Amino acid sequence: MGHREGGGQVQDLLQRREDVRQANFLELFIDLALVFALAGVVSRVARDIVSEDLVVRWRAMTYLLVLALPLIWLWITTAHITSWFDPRRRKIQWIVLASAFGLLVMSTSLPYAFVGRGWAFVLPYVILLCGRPLILMPALRGHPLRQLYRRSVLWCAASAVIWSVGAAVSGGARAALWGAAVTVDIVAAQLRWPVPGMARRPVSAWAMDSGHHLPERYQQFLMIALGETVLAVGATLTYQPATAATAAGLVVAFLSTVLLWRIYFYRSGHVLAEAVAAAGDREAAGRATGTAHVVMVMGIVAAAVGFEIVLKHPNGRPEPAWLVAILGGPALFLYGRIRLERVVFDRLSIRRVVAIAALAVAAVPLHFAPPLAATVVAALVLLAVALADARHAAGRPPEAPSPAH
Repeated sequence: MGHREGGGQVQDLLQRREDVRQANFLELFIDLALVFALAGVVSRVARDIVSEDLVVRWRAMTYLLVLALPLIWLWITTAHITSWFDPRRRKIQWIVLASAFGLLVMSTSLPYAFVGRGWAFVLPYVILLCGRPLILMPALRGHPLRQLYRRSVLWCAASAVIWSVGAAVSGGARAALWGAAVTVDIVAAQLRWPVPGMARRPVSAWAMDSGHHLPERYQQFLMIALGETVLAVGATLTYQPATAATAAGLVVAFLSTVLLWRIYFYRSGHVLAEAVAAAGDREAAGRATGTAHVVMVMGIVAAAVGFEIVLKHPNGRPEPAWLVAILGGPALFLYGRIRLERVVFDRLSIRRVVAIAALAVAAVPLHFAPPLAATVVAALVLLAVALADARHAAGRPPEAPSPAH
């Protein structure tokens, strides 16, 4: 299942990036687990957001964050492990397989995450987040990454208490505690897990390498989210009556997904690896790139919830919470795409700023229109962005990345 471990030496486990440039098949295995997990989040949120209870409808969007972010964070930390360490080694392969299984177990708890099965969601997450650094640390003697992982374990132990208390309660209290816990996990990692009395060595687990592995993993991260959207739309439509409205909803949802893909890959997504290689501060580039992709994926997941609403209630009465998903999803994606443009070209994308403003303005009249109309408007705004990108590129040579130095 891989190469023989060589006595636990650092150079035996840490890989040389020029030897392993692309994601291997085992990494694609955890991608499949994430598709299933995100589909479960969309199904769980879509169930609540169409409730007759106003509180339940608005609470659903909070649940979207609380459930999706831990799954996404587990995937991201796995991607960074396979970026630092040689994925051909048996120890790393077992870590990736355990991470995929953990995502699968967490996914099975999603329909009952806040009323039961809380431990099925918490235990795999906490065990993997705390356990993987402990497994890797013995092979890192003399390497600055060892101290970084030591600090991360201390922070993980602290957040594990919050996760556990959340699992012991239910309902809104559990959601609030879990939201606080995942915030601690992500913010502490962005700050390189500061611990009083422990110096922070000049190394970051989130620095982008000079090769293509991690940028390509982030690109695949986007494709996972888009694939989940197609899966959610198809699964929802399967159980809906075939009408002109649902057929129109299917067409608009699919075209919107294609437009999201087109807008992402127009230059910034396409030349991400080259931009990372040219970045003056790869740690800053790594943090900014990761944040941008998390924001974009959350926007895609919210948009998928909006598509489910449209397919189930294309001509239903308008609801503000529904508009948050239908219009807010694309807006959040565009905001993340603006942040990515800043990383790759060190500039503000005015076209995307205008598009977000257009979505916000459109929300007012669409409050009086059926969900299908809101989805059409969102698709037209995305189409306008894609056409503006195409017009900007017409007759010009492909633009080279120009990240900040």
